Amino acid sequence: MLETFDAEAVRRWCAAGLESLRLHQHEIDQLNVYPVPDGDTGTNLVLTVASAQRAIADDGVGGGDDSGGVLRLMSRGALLGARGNSGVIVSQLLRGMADSLADVGAVRGRALAGALGEAAAAARAAVARPVEGTILTVASAAAAGATATGSDDLDAVARSAAGAAAAALARTPEQLPALARAGVVDAGGRGLCVLLDALVAVVTGQEVTSAPVALGRPVTATRETGSSEYGYEVQYLLEAGSAAVERLRATLAVLGDSLVVVGDEPVWNVHVHVNDIGAAIEAGVEAGRPHRITVTRFEDQAPGAATAGPTSPPRDPDGRGAVVAAAGSGLVEIFGGEGARVIGANPSTAEILDAVLATGAGRVVVLPDDPDTQAVAGAAAREAQALGVRVSVVPTRSPVQALAALAVRDAGRGFEDDVIAMAEAAGACRYAKVCYASREAVTMAGPCRPGDVLALVEDEVHLIGADLAQTCRDLLDRMLGGGGELATLLLGSDAPPGLGDGLRDHLAQRWPFVEVQVYDGGQPTYPLLVGIE
Repeated sequence: MLETFDAEAVRRWCAAGLESLRLHQHEIDQLNVYPVPDGDTGTNLVLTVASAQRAIADDGVGGGDDSGGVLRLMSRGALLGARGNSGVIVSQLLRGMADSLADVGAVRGRALAGALGEAAAAARAAVARPVEGTILTVASAAAAGATATGSDDLDAVARSAAGAAAAALARTPEQLPALARAGVVDAGGRGLCVLLDALVAVVTGQEVTSAPVALGRPVTATRETGSSEYGYEVQYLLEAGSAAVERLRATLAVLGDSLVVVGDEPVWNVHVHVNDIGAAIEAGVEAGRPHRITVTRFEDQAPGAATAGPTSPPRDPDGRGAVVAAAGSGLVEIFGGEGARVIGANPSTAEILDAVLATGAGRVVVLPDDPDTQAVAGAAAREAQALGVRVSVVPTRSPVQALAALAVRDAGRGFEDDVIAMAEAAGACRYAKVCYASREAVTMAGPCRPGDVLALVEDEVHLIGADLAQTCRDLLDRMLGGGGELATLLLGSDAPPGLGDGLRDHLAQRWPFVEVQVYDGGQPTYPLLVGIE
């Protein structure tokens, strides 16, 4: 039983928290699948806390002899490795604890309670519009529970915080209707409860007995000089069984070289050099669920060229640059053709920062393309500001909005005016997506079952169908019924043959005055993305 929460205890908490998150990773991922199969909160939290642990390991003294110093390392590592909104919030929780314990000697119960209170306040302050029923609610409850003990006993405070957090988590469906409809609790809040349970285990001296889910270290985007035979580097995380991964290895070995597949069931990291990007990604789709797909073209990385590091100043202070987060080989080519630097979907803070600096420009626009990445982009923008790079985040929520924003870029305008014009163009583009339901749920359009075709307009389910092509046609009719002059269709990696041509013919007959653009986006999960301007 610990009497004080010292530096070594913080290090053990980081390790135990990461171990527990890995154990519950798949469970947490499943919680935020509603009803679309794109849940990755558990994966995001594992990668965020793994980055925090690496920051401790990479420091020569591991943060020194005070708990505040170790927490500062953890918060910095978590910030740079943050994935998704939940990862950013956890990094802010750690920062709040670090600030609270910066000048505290022996950290006992009251000091820990104060640190949890500061953590909850820092996380809430980092969110522009806090929503109850989320990880923020659970963090506030944990802080209140810790303070309510009025005790200086470390064990009592840690147990009370974890107990209050668990009770708050159970109430999250009462606060968020989407959770109630799906019959789940908040995924981010569940992840925080796992971390607090690990804190109790460290303080009480209990062992984490559950075997962790093995997760290989992520294969990060590297500045490779290229291959004489293959022009692209493809990387992604893959959820799949061992047998499917063995078949994937054999397929990719024929497609290219430099093949690396690491990890263990159910999560793997895949890396390969190929010429056929689509085939490499399709092989992943056949094996399981690929996500955080990154495609790098070697021609964009001149051999011997200096690469932008975390302290690299802009080479052209007045230059303009753009960074887009997107998944799909077609989207990579489309955005690249618009002069943007493309990184994979669901990037970390460090990956966005590296991409911003790699533009060599002093003024950069970041297009996150989904709400979860927006928080990470904001954190990267603040980091870039400290390095002398001006970054504005245009809050795009779909690749079609990013295309609309890039189409109006004008270097002849002032940077602020250009950002405003891009934001207006993105906001004027109504967006929608079509996918398959992964679970039973009650939606705005009624109940759905696994395998149903869902049409989501601006992230809310508007149509439920049995046939993909018919649902896509119905979606376009509904959206264009409200007006529109340009329809942009992005076909996904699993779109059936003929879907694009069929939709183009339908629009020509039903909406002859609407201009139609159809692209092979190659995005996973969504056979069709739609933009109406």
